[in-house]
Amino acid sequence: MTPRQLWRRRANRASPYAFVAPFFVLFIAFGLFPLLYTGYISLHRVRLQNPDEMTWLGLANYTNLWHDQFFWKSLRNTFTIGVISTVPQLCMALGLAHLLNHRLRGRTFFRVAILMPYATSVAAATLVFGGLFGRDYGMVNWFLGLFGVDTIDWYNGTWTSQIAISTIVTWRWVGYNALIYLAAMQAIPHDRYEAAALDGAKAWHQFRHVTIPGLRPTILFTVVVSTIGAMQIFAEPLLLQGGPIGVRGGASHQYQTVGLYMYETGWSNYALGKASAIAWTTFLIIVLVIGVNALISAQRARREQRAPKRAALRSRTSANREGR
Repeated sequence: MTPRQLWRRRANRASPYAFVAPFFVLFIAFGLFPLLYTGYISLHRVRLQNPDEMTWLGLANYTNLWHDQFFWKSLRNTFTIGVISTVPQLCMALGLAHLLNHRLRGRTFFRVAILMPYATSVAAATLVFGGLFGRDYGMVNWFLGLFGVDTIDWYNGTWTSQIAISTIVTWRWVGYNALIYLAAMQAIPHDRYEAAALDGAKAWHQFRHVTIPGLRPTILFTVVVSTIGAMQIFAEPLLLQGGPIGVRGGASHQYQTVGLYMYETGWSNYALGKASAIAWTTFLIIVLVIGVNALISAQRARREQRAPKRAALRSRTSANREGR
């Protein structure tokens, strides 16, 4: 083998690694290294003014979070905002996907239109909704006033402020999830609907007994992704009022999420070590959610594998009884 042929052979073997190398280089530089370095900082006392001066604390930053009332309040706010935004969001997305799955005039236009909120800037959407939920001149209060509802101070109430933030999140993501459901609906075999129609099932029963079971993996996926997104809510509550009040999540921290509390701890209170501990705690919670999702998916796969065996066993048993 000549040197030229040997060089070509080695180049052919190395070329796949060269093609994927940029991804791994960027991932290590901007993903893995910041993650590990944040974990290292979380074990120290580090001030933003002097990031090079570190004092070893061990797990003290994590144990301090256990007794931090503001951390638990932000975690509770994150949970409530996530629930009241995720549940209506996915229900509306499922309904929109079901409507778009039918033959409608201009359905391509509607499919593109429902994705427009997702393409809208978070800052622009939050500023618009901030004006809509204004106490004195907001259009929401004006509309509710037509039905005799008194003026609502959306920003300073706990539930009202969280509902306002959840409305922004729902508006931005409902179309995105609807397209995911629509793609999953189109993957369901049409034979199932024909068999259900022959059995006399109406549209609602077909949706309940054919569409929903066929979407279970997709629904589980969107629930997990929406839960992870809820844990990372940051821009909407930050920009709702803006300034120091937005960083605190309201005058009494009534809508401060974990992301906002981490930002306040690191960039307003200059405690980078504690902020890193909050970041890693959030990361561990997300890993726990993914683990629960994997466990549920594994159990469901086992049931599906056992179902044909059980059906075959039942048919054999019934055949044996008839033979006797």
